[in-house]
Amino acid sequence: MKKTILIVILALSMFSIHAYSQEAKYKATFTLNFIRYIGWPETSTQGDFVIGVVRSKEIADHLKQQSAGKKFGFQDVVIKEFKTVDEITKCQVIFVASSANFARNAETISNKVGKNALIVTEAEGATNKGAIINFVIRDDKLKFEISKANASRASLQISSKLETMASAISM
Repeated sequence: MKKTILIVILALSMFSIHAYSQEAKYKATFTLNFIRYIGWPETSTQGDFVIGVVRSKEIADHLKQQSAGKKFGFQDVVIKEFKTVDEITKCQVIFVASSANFARNAETISNKVGKNALIVTEAEGATNKGAIINFVIRDDKLKFEISKANASRASLQISSKLETMASAISM
């Protein structure tokens, strides 16, 4: 009996680990694809195209794997991993994991990444704090919401194609 319970517990924990791993993979894939649906200002199209990840090694690893050897236009795609908010440097895109507490650190993150950065988060209410794209789980499905007002403040233009894929758009 104890052996059966242990097997069931192990199977359930493996399922939740696998499910989280899949969720992280999808978030990385979406984040990498978002860049094609954004109108970037001229200043963002020079040098390397940097995607930063705050406090999510798994998403950073997926991004590195998916972007290896790829370019965005003429720019090399570079993935930088930040363990703390204090480590953040200038990026065109920053993915902020829920463990980084975006609500508390929104102003610091915005200042560190630069004016024209696409801020992608995974925390309820993050678009109210300055995130441009926020991942949410609705009806057990991974979705994302967009704040056009925050995008406008960052001088980024969201394409209508990206808007049609979003679960919510705030003005």
